[in-house]
Amino acid sequence: MIFVSRALTFSSFFRTICLKKTIMKTRIVVLAAGKGKRMNNSIPKPLIEIAGRPMIEHLVDSVIDSGIDTHPIVVIAPDNIEDFRDVLGDKCEYVTQQDQLGTSDAVKSAENAFSDADCVMVFYGDHPFLTAEKMQELLDAHKKSDAVITMVTTTVRGFEGNFAGLERWGRIIRDEIHRVVAIREAKDATSEELEIREINPALFAFDKQWLVDHLPQISNKNASGEYYLTDLIEMAIEQGEEIATISAEPLEVIGINTQEELETAEQFMG
Repeated sequence: MIFVSRALTFSSFFRTICLKKTIMKTRIVVLAAGKGKRMNNSIPKPLIEIAGRPMIEHLVDSVIDSGIDTHPIVVIAPDNIEDFRDVLGDKCEYVTQQDQLGTSDAVKSAENAFSDADCVMVFYGDHPFLTAEKMQELLDAHKKSDAVITMVTTTVRGFEGNFAGLERWGRIIRDEIHRVVAIREAKDATSEELEIREINPALFAFDKQWLVDHLPQISNKNASGEYYLTDLIEMAIEQGEEIATISAEPLEVIGINTQEELETAEQFMG
């Protein structure tokens, strides 16, 4: 089911009509510049193997299988480009993020690479279980909605066992009629907000022009001092724009951030 927040605005209506009259060109950006310090591994986290292959290779192969973008953009740190080329070869277009200043800074690094797109989808290199079918579902929902942002959410019963690591993820804040009004990063959430079980796997589809216009407006005034891509959610809501969501099973969108999660992922793959 697709949930849409906010009433239809004239600008979003006009944009939707125009896009539906043309073919929507979509680029997929995979964020893979993080160091993954909690993994206690000398190689970049997305290159750590699960079931005999680097986790980013599982994801990129699913991207290509989806047919949405057969040459996705991968954002990496400058000192790791050869390591990624050894794994992914010419499957991808590589972009470097000079300094690891957060997720919105990473996307901004790729602006030139997706300049000719109508839609930009953003995934993470440590999500090896995301399927081509779910990617296509996200894009289809974005095309059908009047949204500048369409996102995946997932809901867990609790943050125990295999889902303990998800407690670090941002919480989906909705109002009384189920509209998304914010994503609150766990580091910045209140104790009440931390009880929310609907969480953000950080899988997005954006209207490209809206994204490019608003990336420079993101601030780093938060607990980590980073530029969060998720701040665009509150920005869109404040402007009366649409936010659409689709749901996914937790195991499909789980990320790998610790050795314990890596061991669990190996069990899933097995």
